[in-house]
Amino acid sequence: MLTVLLACAAGGYLLGSIPFGLVLARLGGYGDIRKIGSGNIGATNVLRTGNKPLALLTLLLDSGKGAAAVLIAYRFGPEAAVAAGAGAMLGHTFPVWLRFKGGKGVATALGTYLALSWPLGLAACATWLVVAIVGRISSLSALTALALAPLAAWFVQKSPLLTLFGVFVAVLVYIRHWQNIRRLMAGTEPRMSFGKKKKAE
Repeated sequence: MLTVLLACAAGGYLLGSIPFGLVLARLGGYGDIRKIGSGNIGATNVLRTGNKPLALLTLLLDSGKGAAAVLIAYRFGPEAAVAAGAGAMLGHTFPVWLRFKGGKGVATALGTYLALSWPLGLAACATWLVVAIVGRISSLSALTALALAPLAAWFVQKSPLLTLFGVFVAVLVYIRHWQNIRRLMAGTEPRMSFGKKKKAE
């Protein structure tokens, strides 16, 4: 069983480490997304190019790779699925191909939640959306949604396994958002911008 869990985690890592934001930004003619905005490879930073369809595609693919890792591993049981989800999170946030400097894991986390437990995933997505609409701060939306997810897994779904996974995801995402947290506390965190920008030369 340990071999299966490790194999699923490794497979999840490989899937999660695909840098869709980086690839799509290059294909879209924006150059290296790491040199734009926050320097992050996720959908929020892709949105800063002004290309909404590209940002949406990044969001869907980053979510999809987390969901795919979980669904592929589910044939070996729920523990294997969780291991694959954890691997996908680590792959996205610390991809070996990018010298372990990846994304912040929000979209991938939501994808893994949807695949592991669609009610929990929908609740996390709804929380993100509501906070985003009200506050228009992407990091605050993510931090709120992923902090509440393990609580929902424990009190609503009564699942120790999902609760442990939720705690792991929340800790990982909070670590990757430490600069955002500092700016939130200082009141200097930028709000989401939907303005159109020119392509990079």
